[in-house]
Amino acid sequence: MVNNIKLCTSDQLGLLRDISIETYRDTFSESNSEELMIRYFSEALNKEKLLLEFNNPDSYFYFIFFQDQAAGFLKVNETGAQTDIHDGKSLEIERFYIRKQFLRNGLGRELMDFVCTLARQAEKEYVWLGVWEGNFPALHFYKSMGFQQIGSHPFDMGGDIQTDLVLKKEL
Repeated sequence: MVNNIKLCTSDQLGLLRDISIETYRDTFSESNSEELMIRYFSEALNKEKLLLEFNNPDSYFYFIFFQDQAAGFLKVNETGAQTDIHDGKSLEIERFYIRKQFLRNGLGRELMDFVCTLARQAEKEYVWLGVWEGNFPALHFYKSMGFQQIGSHPFDMGGDIQTDLVLKKEL
């Protein structure tokens, strides 16, 4: 089933923030305290920061819809907005989330295929991302999609420095 993947518009920033918090909480609340989660949301997902990211000409947010409902989203970064590698031959996937109730519908694979198509159209040689070392379902998914670990970097989760594995997929 082909779902709608659409570029996020400025009038959807509230929805983007709500889904960002929902999916982040669903993914990481078992491994982090509520206090840490709230601190992370206030620092990384506040409205002002999200608006700055949205207005960055090197960053793009996309929603994936399933049966006319926003089922997930992704954020990709061109070189100028990349968080780590800063290679003009690459596209970074900074955020990649499917809402809990929409998991197991093939949406992750569809969204990843979409990202790879975007990267190929932009004549990129590879895509890369960072994923928390303890997020085993995501690690399994990314490896099944052809990603390989090439390093690691620190990730500030509301003041708690955690380790993200850096994964790369050649196109």
